Amino acid sequence: MKKQLIIRIDEELKSKFSKIARIEGKTASEKIRELVSAYTVENDFAAAVDSLWNRISEKIENGGFKQEDIDKKIKEARSRKK
Repeated sequence: MKKQLIIRIDEELKSKFSKIARIEGKTASEKIRELVSAYTVENDFAAAVDSLWNRISEKIENGGFKQEDIDKKIKEARSRKK
């Protein structure tokens, strides 16, 4: 079920936005939906990456690794790429 989202923006901004959307062959509402969808996908991905880094950090800390161990592994991995 679709829901409404009511926002307040400056009249001039609304006018410019609507004109740009029409140039693209879309209504302002279609363009807003597109932008909100893209924003949500982008930020969901960022949240997933953050969660991954948190899980990795936790495993490293629980595994008893030290900063020197991590630095050594990074150097090894980078030297293999050359």
